[in-house]
Amino acid sequence: MKLLSVSAAILSAALFAGCAPTETKRGTAEVVDDATINAKVKSALIADPEVKGTQLNVNTYKGVVQLSGFVNNESEMRRAQEKAASVQGVTSVRNDLQVKPAR
Repeated sequence: MKLLSVSAAILSAALFAGCAPTETKRGTAEVVDDATINAKVKSALIADPEVKGTQLNVNTYKGVVQLSGFVNNESEMRRAQEKAASVQGVTSVRNDLQVKPAR
């Protein structure tokens, strides 16, 4: 019986350790947080009339938001970065947006 209790405790510890974050791997809570941040940033961009939020890509990893896609001008690029940075939980914004080339 004692062996069974010890085995159960070791198994529980191993399972919880599998969900713990490391430097290169996100834990379960971080994945959920990043998904929430991602949704909030995307919503903020879509709601802003100055930004074509539906045409922009948003990815979040450990609170760092990456914006990518094409915008019409520098003003729209800055506005998108400002909106993303204003969302709670965002630690920094990597702005990979590009201005569409003139036709």
